[in-house]
Amino acid sequence: MASKGGIDLTVDFCGLEFKNPFLLASAPPTGTGEMMARGYRAGWAGGVTKTLVTDAASIVNVTPRLASLSFPGKARRVYALENIELVTDRPLDDWLRDIEMLRKKHPDHVTIASIMDDASRPEGWEKLARKCEAAGAHMLELNLSCPHGMPERGMGMAIGQDRKLAARVTKWTVDAVKIPVLAKMTPNITDVAQVARTCLKAGAAGLAAINTVAAITGVDLDTFSPLPSVDGRSTAGGLSGLAIKPIALRIVAAIAQATGAPVSGLGGISQWEDAAEFILLGAGTVQVCTAVMANGYGIVDKLISGLGQYLKAKGLPSVQDLTGLALPRLVGHEALSRETRLVSKIDPQLCVKCGACHVSCRDAGYQAIRLQSDKSPVVNKKKCTGCSLCQHVCPVRGCIALVPYREARKK
Repeated sequence: MASKGGIDLTVDFCGLEFKNPFLLASAPPTGTGEMMARGYRAGWAGGVTKTLVTDAASIVNVTPRLASLSFPGKARRVYALENIELVTDRPLDDWLRDIEMLRKKHPDHVTIASIMDDASRPEGWEKLARKCEAAGAHMLELNLSCPHGMPERGMGMAIGQDRKLAARVTKWTVDAVKIPVLAKMTPNITDVAQVARTCLKAGAAGLAAINTVAAITGVDLDTFSPLPSVDGRSTAGGLSGLAIKPIALRIVAAIAQATGAPVSGLGGISQWEDAAEFILLGAGTVQVCTAVMANGYGIVDKLISGLGQYLKAKGLPSVQDLTGLALPRLVGHEALSRETRLVSKIDPQLCVKCGACHVSCRDAGYQAIRLQSDKSPVVNKKKCTGCSLCQHVCPVRGCIALVPYREARKK
């Protein structure tokens, strides 16, 4: 499917063609086949089912199971969710009928089945894999990474944190089916690249990164219960949304650099710019969850149009021409230039004289900014080291720029 202007947004990922790089992640928005079908009709190229298990009857979710972080201010704007919801509680047979329906009614969309069992049961993984393949799933995603609830049962993150277990499960599944298998990585580990390599060696066609980050969003100061409070008690959950995007970008880049394998990137994507960043760091497709939970399936329109317009502006005819372009610029710290020297330059026309730059530089920087009698900030270029702190605390976008030291001296 080409966007307006003739830009090709189709993606070849693990041997399958996607109409565009945008997928619904395995999460509440993919809780049933009917929901996924509505997402497909809205414009998503595919979706990953909520994680399937052999014994869904054993899954009992608590209430409530969400907590959130929001920007300060009267208008509530959530930027992260902590979720303690478990895998699907729908019977496997219901899901198999849903997958069959999606394959028949939406053959040009890619349906991926997320599956999970424990690392001691090859028959569990093999049964799930074969049944999903027979029902029509185009691909499997191995949930080796759920950070809450399931690790206590020897599932999810308990497998993804152990490269031997992850490789064993991957091999069981790959050997059982003919369709491509993705291994979904956990961020709750020291070196995810090691696990990624072992999964690929075991036969995985690609990787998905990342699952949610183990977290506690807060504590109720009146009741002393961590959040979300379930009858006065709680547990660590999985954090998603904008808050985890920097972690996800780092891990996607690390996997891409270490393996060169196909990566489906996810973690904090809410607008086309986020997606472009993931693709630049090596992702072939991107998955979205929290932004859909907050705003619905319709956000895909802006994701598609925005990415298409960006590619056109950059003179790139295809989204695949964007993949990995930022990776050569991601180097070890020792490879960074020690010769470049930049200093801060404040635009007096934009400055609102709030003093934020002065305070931050004075108390956490290099005391390079002083305030004049009218509260206008002035940069001492000899003291300024170009750390950029002032630029980040300034409330006015574009007011403070970093310029070469020599240019600053001339002025």
